[in-house]
Amino acid sequence: MSDEQPPSRNSPNNKGWVDKIIHLLTGEPQDQEDLLEILREARENHLLDTDALSMIEGVLQVSQMRVRDIMIPRIQMVVVPKDAELEHILPLVTEFGHSRYPVIDGDRSKVVGVLLAKDLLARVLQNKTLKVHEIMRPSCVVPESKRLNVLLKELRTIGNHMAIVVDEYGQSAGLVTIEDVLEQIVGEIEDEHDDHEDEGYIFQRSSNEYMLKALTPMNEFDEYFSTQLSTDEYDTIGGFIVSQLEHMPKKGESYIVDKMKFEVIRADSRRVHLLKLKIME
Repeated sequence: MSDEQPPSRNSPNNKGWVDKIIHLLTGEPQDQEDLLEILREARENHLLDTDALSMIEGVLQVSQMRVRDIMIPRIQMVVVPKDAELEHILPLVTEFGHSRYPVIDGDRSKVVGVLLAKDLLARVLQNKTLKVHEIMRPSCVVPESKRLNVLLKELRTIGNHMAIVVDEYGQSAGLVTIEDVLEQIVGEIEDEHDDHEDEGYIFQRSSNEYMLKALTPMNEFDEYFSTQLSTDEYDTIGGFIVSQLEHMPKKGESYIVDKMKFEVIRADSRRVHLLKLKIME
């Protein structure tokens, strides 16, 4: 006679099978991938449109991403020195059109505050010799590892639109804005300072520099620049860049081909939005 006892109904093996049977019978999602599969089926059945699904996917993605995944690296930050006079930085603020600028003490690793463009414009007319540090505001500081959903909640709570990202040594590693987080959910957010608001895909900024929408058709690009980059592998210039880099590029990444330097200006984790093209002599 065997001494083995029949498995308990509460044993781990039995519980696993019970969970699987319940899932099959109820159809309720057990994890995020199950949930996404149900939502995709809802889209196919016209119960949910593509834009709504994309935003839901973005929300779920934001809960898993961290600040380091989307931050603007410090080397790409447009900064102002704390000891600069207001009249000397006015041209820089006018050129870039940002609403906020990190204020540095010596180098970009030492951010000591934030200059608001509206504060600059309000004070520069009164006294041009004022120094930046006299009108700057305290900066909001966050670690690289903070989750984006937590960051979004914190920025909304304190009414801040930009945070300085610091590394494990307390030095600034970059910056992140509330717009950067929201773009992970809703896609690119254009504003009045974007250079590509014209009706076409290609905008010429100078004799050798252009702004390109990533959706520029390859045949239109080839015709405009007298090139032959188009193939059957991709339909747009954004697809061409992703294909050549073999990954989804981040803002600031570049690619050079045939004396043409492409730089990614706007991108998120799902697609490229805007490129800068410089024709090199």
